[in-house]
Amino acid sequence: MSVYGKITPTIIQQLQELVGDKFVLWDEETIDKYSHDETEDLKFFPEVVVKPRTATELSSIFKLCNEHLIPLTPRGAGTGLSGGALPVNKGILLSMERFNQIIEIDEQNLQATVEPGVITQVFQEAVKEKGLFYPPDPSSKGSCFIGGNLAENSGGPKAVKYGVTKDYVLNLEVVLPSGEIIWTGANVLKNSTGYNITQLMVGSEGTLGIITKAVFKLIPHPHYDLLMLVPFYSPEEACKAVSAIFRAGVIPSGLEFMERDALLWGAAYLNDNSIVIPENIQAHLLIELDGNDLDVLYKECEKIVQVLDSYQCDEILFAEDATQKEKLWKIRRIVGEAVKSQSIYKEEDTVVPRAELPTLLKGVKEIGGKYGFKSVCYGHAGDGNLHVNIIKENMSDEAWNNELPKGIAEIFQLCVQLKGTISGEHGIGYVQKSYMNIPFDEKTLSLQKQIKSIFDPNNILNPNKIFP
Repeated sequence: MSVYGKITPTIIQQLQELVGDKFVLWDEETIDKYSHDETEDLKFFPEVVVKPRTATELSSIFKLCNEHLIPLTPRGAGTGLSGGALPVNKGILLSMERFNQIIEIDEQNLQATVEPGVITQVFQEAVKEKGLFYPPDPSSKGSCFIGGNLAENSGGPKAVKYGVTKDYVLNLEVVLPSGEIIWTGANVLKNSTGYNITQLMVGSEGTLGIITKAVFKLIPHPHYDLLMLVPFYSPEEACKAVSAIFRAGVIPSGLEFMERDALLWGAAYLNDNSIVIPENIQAHLLIELDGNDLDVLYKECEKIVQVLDSYQCDEILFAEDATQKEKLWKIRRIVGEAVKSQSIYKEEDTVVPRAELPTLLKGVKEIGGKYGFKSVCYGHAGDGNLHVNIIKENMSDEAWNNELPKGIAEIFQLCVQLKGTISGEHGIGYVQKSYMNIPFDEKTLSLQKQIKSIFDPNNILNPNKIFP
């Protein structure tokens, strides 16, 4: 589909009848607010913003869009980093912010039913009050929506031990582009009944249907956690130490990598002068252990220290209390915003087997030297997920627009050579779609496109995403 219908006064009136006048907006301020997410400095303006409240309302909107071939772009909290919520074909921007209820926390079965507009941290805190744990833990957890986490299969620091969003999804209520409302599975821990549509929906970036309810499994919340900050004289040594920790039989609940500039910029962004980094320190690992037996955790800490003796690290800082732990994690979580405040940038979400991290990091720096860009690297080292922030600084616009994409392509080619891929948790969305022929051959891409066409034959739902 290359030609779409336009929003007319008649369609506006029909939308108002479906969801109410105050939830159909097209004033300049609203249109501007919903024209962008956190992806670089991109803006695409929708024709109208619609905020439904029920699956039935959403179903009617889909039927209207199909009738008039109106593109519809779903949006959660707007914290995405791949342009997945950008209305690149105008039409309707569908905000899911009114789907904001935790419907049930089932303590007997360790499950919860949640709407997609619930903020991730709000959900985590609600289940924690009942002694339960929902581990997926993206850096934007204080503002991102559960629906966005489902769309991108979000991970975060806890993924190294506990897995990502898909590992906690049991069942989904989905409104299909046709307007039909379905449940994709069952509220059970084992399910070998037909194709797994539930897992197909998770990570589909809002291109196959719109999730209106999700049933998650929960686990008991761990009672204790320990946190250490480990300085290294070289980034490569820090990356080498990551695999060694796992080979020693320890599985941290978080294992984060930060280059020197990442930690410095994060601390400066928060006006925190308490962490002093000597000139010879070039990288840090932030390592967390959690569990229900403190003695076991202390022994695991000792084992990690023994492992690190074989690598070029300086004195290890152990967080003394909850306040210090919170401060260290806050610096780590704020790094993306801190980098963004320094310069125009692009963030690439690379992922490789964790033992290949040193090779990936070395390759990124060599490619940066070749194409003349600086990079600040950090990320979830425990699962091989390295965020590469490319800084524009003094690069010319010509080099930024024409040469840099070649460098990014080489980074992605290196990831695939190392048996990795081009996105670990941010998704493909709009900005990475031209690189999809690097991890996939023509036949695999064709199969994915066919799946999209079966769900959305008129290509009205989040068009112009994922595929080149």
